[in-house]
Amino acid sequence: MKAALKKIFDFENGSSLKSVLLLIVAGLLLNIIPAKIALALHLPLFLDCLGTILTAMLGGNLPAVIVGFASNAINGISDPVTMFYGVISIFIAALATFFYHQRFFKNIPRLFVVILSFALIGGGIGSVFTYFLYGFNFGEGISAPFAVAFHEVLGWNKFTSQLWADIVIDFFDKGVVVIAAVFVFRFIPRAIKNHLNKVVLRVNHQDVMKKMVRYSLLRKVVYMVIAAEVLLGGLACTIGFFLYRENSVNNFISIANGVTKAASTAINPDKVDDYINKGFEVDDYEFVRKVLGSIRESFPQTKYLYVYQIRKDGCHVVFDLDTDGEPGGSPGDVVEFDPSFEPYLSTLLAGGEIEPIISDDKYGWLLTVYRPIRNSSNKTVAYIAADISMENIIRDEAIFFIKMLSLFFGLSIIIMSIVLELVKRGVVIPMNQMSLAAMKIAANTTRASMLDTEKVDLESIRDSVERLGKVGVQTRDEIEHLYEAIYTMASDTYNFIQRVQEQNERIRRMQEIIIMEFAEVVEARDKSTGNHIKKTAEYVEAIALQLKAEGKFKDVLTDAYIEKLKRAAPLHDIGKIAVSDLILNKPGKLTDEEFTIMKSHTTEGWKILTKMVEDAGDTIDADYMVESIDMAHYHHEKWDGSGYPTHIKGEEIPLSARIMAVADVFDALVAERVYKKPFTYEKAMAIITEGSGKHFDPDIVEAFTHISERLYGARTKLPPQPEEAAPEQSKS
Repeated sequence: MKAALKKIFDFENGSSLKSVLLLIVAGLLLNIIPAKIALALHLPLFLDCLGTILTAMLGGNLPAVIVGFASNAINGISDPVTMFYGVISIFIAALATFFYHQRFFKNIPRLFVVILSFALIGGGIGSVFTYFLYGFNFGEGISAPFAVAFHEVLGWNKFTSQLWADIVIDFFDKGVVVIAAVFVFRFIPRAIKNHLNKVVLRVNHQDVMKKMVRYSLLRKVVYMVIAAEVLLGGLACTIGFFLYRENSVNNFISIANGVTKAASTAINPDKVDDYINKGFEVDDYEFVRKVLGSIRESFPQTKYLYVYQIRKDGCHVVFDLDTDGEPGGSPGDVVEFDPSFEPYLSTLLAGGEIEPIISDDKYGWLLTVYRPIRNSSNKTVAYIAADISMENIIRDEAIFFIKMLSLFFGLSIIIMSIVLELVKRGVVIPMNQMSLAAMKIAANTTRASMLDTEKVDLESIRDSVERLGKVGVQTRDEIEHLYEAIYTMASDTYNFIQRVQEQNERIRRMQEIIIMEFAEVVEARDKSTGNHIKKTAEYVEAIALQLKAEGKFKDVLTDAYIEKLKRAAPLHDIGKIAVSDLILNKPGKLTDEEFTIMKSHTTEGWKILTKMVEDAGDTIDADYMVESIDMAHYHHEKWDGSGYPTHIKGEEIPLSARIMAVADVFDALVAERVYKKPFTYEKAMAIITEGSGKHFDPDIVEAFTHISERLYGARTKLPPQPEEAAPEQSKS
């Protein structure tokens, strides 16, 4: 038994349907039980929507709507009038869901708005229902005594009295219920809240989709369903109203015919003239009058019952019963024709039969049926008439209309909510998930051309494809076909991009290897340089990272820019290919003429790399090649403008070339060359620091001093061999 209960209430592993059903049952119990207790204790509270509000907070609109309407339907078994208030419970459920999503249950001022809103719906709209359901009169519920007191003491009309009585009672009732709901909600285990939130409340991707599309599909569906609901409901209620009116009128005509037929049997047609002339003096006049009164009392819908003889000078009274303290006409009195009878006057004077008449005169809005009374000679001697007040029809119509409106919209809102939920889960959510995945793939694939796939976020595309695969649309219609097509396309796109990216990566590595080998071939002609291009690349990267760490050049030194510097650095001496081997490998100091030729490697490197970029077009990474052009051209420029080949100075020198200048000179100083022994670390750093502000950018020198010892230690562990050769004519 214990294991069975644990399985039933295992929210973490339970199915969505089981969770929703349990939530609805719990909501119904929380609606019905407190309401029954309040009724048994004669409390001036309803306490009938605690479950509705809690269900809205835990499960959203659909379960709350079902709980609200079902509670009224269940209570309607013992009190049928309660059922017609179901649509109000639906409004409260929808509003509670809205308030919960807008976090109105989080603080006291907003909580007051919630309570007031519920009171205006339950009390305000509810009082309108009560006024009509009870035939433009007070209700019979908790608020009835208050409504009667407002009417009698303050002199308000019945509707106003009922309205304010319901609002006041409802304000206190909803205050208790809302506070209780908030209190109970806080003690519900987090596991239950999370589970219900996951299975019935929200789908995370929808918030994303709202930002990506201007009009959501679900919103359009909701608008269309609501429009159809209002139009269909309005049409149905209008048709129902007129059919009910027609039926009511026909029913009242039948009643009036029955009254006149029964009354005609009580009157002796041959005594009509005696009744008119002698009245109560006729021996059976009083008896006939009492019989007519009894007949009228048997049909409470009948307001007036009378017998007239129609003459040209007017209606001569035969019998005219007293009504509600209003004395009837005396026998023989002449009543003027009402203008509404003018069209029928000739027929009446001729003793013929006329159709029922609906008139609105000084006697009120009446339905009148005239039945001719014929004597033994088959001559019409009088007409017996029954008037039924149309006010009764209006009251009945109002009761019928409010019942029909409540039940129709209550049930249709539930059906609409279920349909919308099915549409959301069966159409909108799959469409949104497919759209989201497709848009993410498109967003990533359009960031760069297919030839630049390293800019494509392949991992994000893979996640999108996997998420799309988990949707598992099985609608067996066009949506499933669309899903399969999009999923296939997304998978193929991912696989294609992955293959292209792998190919591009291989091509990029091959490209870099070829360029690096080319640079090494050039450097190999200078037998003294050794690993110069590799070391300078390491130094450039290390210096750039240190500058970034110290917050210098932060607008330029991004991770991507530093990667470009590292890739561009090996090409800084590419121009040496144009310099003679005799000069490159000369063991002694260069002559001025030879040094001039050596200096030309900067210009030659610039020409070679520029032509390479122009000839290659978009088949090569132009970004890092641009940096290599700057490095090759300007890495021998000096901060004070005394460098070569263009004699620019300061920040006119590209940052990449300024960084390379420090790295290039340092490696040339500490490396062994054919014309010199390696300098000690101390001597090399003395030359670097002495050149700060003259040869080198001071900021770069400062950053380099923080990492130079580590770089030097990683480069060589050979014992220092001092050499005093000047670096000015270095062949680096």
